[in-house]
Amino acid sequence: MEFAYSHVVQDWRPDGAGPVPPPLPPRRLRKPRPTSLPLPPVPVLHPPLGPPSLPPPVPPRLDKQEGEIRLKVNVNVVSLSVGELVDINQAPGLESFQSPVICGKCSAALSCLSSMQANVWVCEFCGCENSVNDSVNRVCVGQRAGVHSDDLYLPNESDDDYQNLEDTVVVFCVDISGSMSVTTEVTSSSGSQAYTSRLEGIQDALQRALSSLLQQTPHRRVALVTFNNEVVIYGDGTSTPLTLRDWALVDYDHIWQQGVAYNIPHCIAETYHQLIERVKDFREHGATSLGPAALASVAMASRYPGSKVILCTDGRANIGLGTIEQTPCLSSSLTPYFYRQLAQQAVASGVIISVMTFEGTDCCLADVGRLADTTGGRVNMVSIGTVAAEIQLASMDNVLATGATATLLAPQGVYFPYHDKNNHKLVKEIGNVTKGLEITVEFAVKPEFMDVFSQRETLPFQLQLSFKARDQQKVTRIITEQRPVTTCSRIWVGSLNMAVLGVHCAQLCASLTMEGRVQEAQSQLKAQQDLLKQVSKQRSIQKEESIYGNWMDTMTIICDDITTESQTLSDEAAKVIYQMKRASSVSNSNTTEIPKKTARKKKKKVLVEGM
Repeated sequence: MEFAYSHVVQDWRPDGAGPVPPPLPPRRLRKPRPTSLPLPPVPVLHPPLGPPSLPPPVPPRLDKQEGEIRLKVNVNVVSLSVGELVDINQAPGLESFQSPVICGKCSAALSCLSSMQANVWVCEFCGCENSVNDSVNRVCVGQRAGVHSDDLYLPNESDDDYQNLEDTVVVFCVDISGSMSVTTEVTSSSGSQAYTSRLEGIQDALQRALSSLLQQTPHRRVALVTFNNEVVIYGDGTSTPLTLRDWALVDYDHIWQQGVAYNIPHCIAETYHQLIERVKDFREHGATSLGPAALASVAMASRYPGSKVILCTDGRANIGLGTIEQTPCLSSSLTPYFYRQLAQQAVASGVIISVMTFEGTDCCLADVGRLADTTGGRVNMVSIGTVAAEIQLASMDNVLATGATATLLAPQGVYFPYHDKNNHKLVKEIGNVTKGLEITVEFAVKPEFMDVFSQRETLPFQLQLSFKARDQQKVTRIITEQRPVTTCSRIWVGSLNMAVLGVHCAQLCASLTMEGRVQEAQSQLKAQQDLLKQVSKQRSIQKEESIYGNWMDTMTIICDDITTESQTLSDEAAKVIYQMKRASSVSNSNTTEIPKKTARKKKKKVLVEGM
């Protein structure tokens, strides 16, 4: 766990107005004078004997110390590098146990911060008293040493069978509709100009990807699915193709059953030549049954957790399940139910979907892209020249875990804005985990608890990360630590971790924008930009911090375009927003150039994190 600031700021308020002032003392009312008593004598006024005395001097104004500002941004942000935390092979020194001791009320685990008296553990997060027997007490003594603990829990038995790490599938789901015949002028290797169709570009890219998979992971399975007026399942190229058409394109259960039942018995080392011949035989014609093809592909891959589906298209779905008839709006309720259902089913099966479309086309990426956003895949727009590299990146074997769930616990009185304002416990379903995945969470202190927390020196935090490793072994990793408490007035902005704040701003504002909460996103962006300016006055801005500033500028332009033009989202803007939602620290990821979309201005280039 990495925090944006070394201390917990206990008196931050959403309106940036600082700590809550203490209540006014009760007014003392004067008792009425009894009417039976005589009135007091009238005082005699005498003129002053000397010059009038001057009022006492005004006390000197205490200016804020250098670097102190009234925060409009909540810097209580924790970053979880999930991609690193699930890679237990990179942490060989961790001590492993069979099962944790859990609080009966809030499900916190006994840790280094726990204290017990007479075999009773009073939970440091909710105050619940838990009885702990002697045998468990002796086992957990080592865990309660120090102020930071990081433990693994590996159950002896698992409900799932062991899985070979290479026993996964890559399914290429390719659009061969009539629009794939559109050509683009390209420069050949000899320097001459030629025209290449989108389908020819895809065919070349697939042949390169198959060669790369053969060299790098020869024991991996690879399958092909194409779609136009109908869906054709080729599998690994060695069996008779299965064609779905007409009524079958609108029957969800039938498509799923057909996909699951289609066998993929061979690895690419055995089927490479058959797959190459299938790719060369592609011919473009017809409509775009994208939804049924994606469903069949996920069904095929669902038999092997950790598998991937790579969807390549150049137009919106117009036949069968998932047909998109209108331009996508930001309201999630208008998103076709089909894509939400399919995305959740893919997550439950441990399947990652990547979506790539061609530049200059209208594919309703805001809707289709949710398949990738939910499952942890890539969302990108490609050209004839970049499609090969993008397909190879999407097919890389970078899946580290599936079925991941993160539980973050803080003491009572802490809540999580944008998640749960009433609970000090946050449960976040992550699903599939790939290399470089980073998640940020914002927390704050309830106003009625600020006085209580101001009397405490530290606050406890605990992360419980449960997941299935590549071999389907169930693992729980529990990290517990305590953080010191401070107030807004004691923060020096130069010490803020702008990497954590920058990634959090990108992820949060992208999510708010996709939910249609554009004004909230704009407010967050403005506050973060102001904070970055304040930081620049205290110290020099590092190169990666300027990149985070570019992210904020890009999101600001997209939000301004949405509010000034319409409530619709173009494919280009949707691509940037989905990539922002998966943003990670520049130092921990590769970056790619994404066009900055401007209103009535020429497009510029900014650096933004690539998936």
